[in-house]
Amino acid sequence: MAFPDVVTREQWLEARKRLLDQEKRATRERDALNAERRRLPMVLVDKDYQFNGPEGQVSLAGLFGDSRQLIIQHVMFGPDWEAACPGCTAGIDEIAAGLLAHLESRDTNFVLVSRAPLDKLEKYRAARGWTIPWYSSHGSDFNYDFQATVDKDRQPLIYNYREEPDMLGEDSSTEVPGLSCFLRDGDQVFHTYSTWARGTDIIGSSYSMLDITALGRQENWEEPKGRAPRVHGADPTFTD
Repeated sequence: MAFPDVVTREQWLEARKRLLDQEKRATRERDALNAERRRLPMVLVDKDYQFNGPEGQVSLAGLFGDSRQLIIQHVMFGPDWEAACPGCTAGIDEIAAGLLAHLESRDTNFVLVSRAPLDKLEKYRAARGWTIPWYSSHGSDFNYDFQATVDKDRQPLIYNYREEPDMLGEDSSTEVPGLSCFLRDGDQVFHTYSTWARGTDIIGSSYSMLDITALGRQENWEEPKGRAPRVHGADPTFTD
């Protein structure tokens, strides 16, 4: 195994300071990227999507609960599968109840959606000990319209906003992982963002999830201005 070079403390400190400069540049670039993400336009969702949940059928607007924003994790679980994707499973295992509470404090709800029937989702959720709300989109166009399910018989094969005509090999899954964000204004629901592939790698904390939403962390230091309806105690001194 190749280990890092061994140096003196003074040499290490010099190298660490050089790296710190790079880290700060990356942080500022990430802040700028998040601001551009919040400046994205949004699209009115005018189709009546219905989902099956433990308490019956619910609309897309109903998935928001009392929140203004909604993050949906597209979990790979096809109708004929007996279990969810291992990668999706590992990611959901890492989501703690505290994370959901932090999102809710920023007016944002988080749910799981898969195309498998509800009884399979509930059985799997119970076996894993998950408490995150999980809804079935089985029988609706939701997964296809938001490109969480790819099917060349229904539409061109597109993944991560690029045409991928050869993506479905003999053993390839038609279900793909990703996250989609929505914003509610009164009775209207808007699609603001979706991310796929490596775009899901950084998701793991409430801040990283809020960074992909239209309202962001809702802190005063964020751009564009005017999206922080409440002050949450962030100190701009620590934004870099």
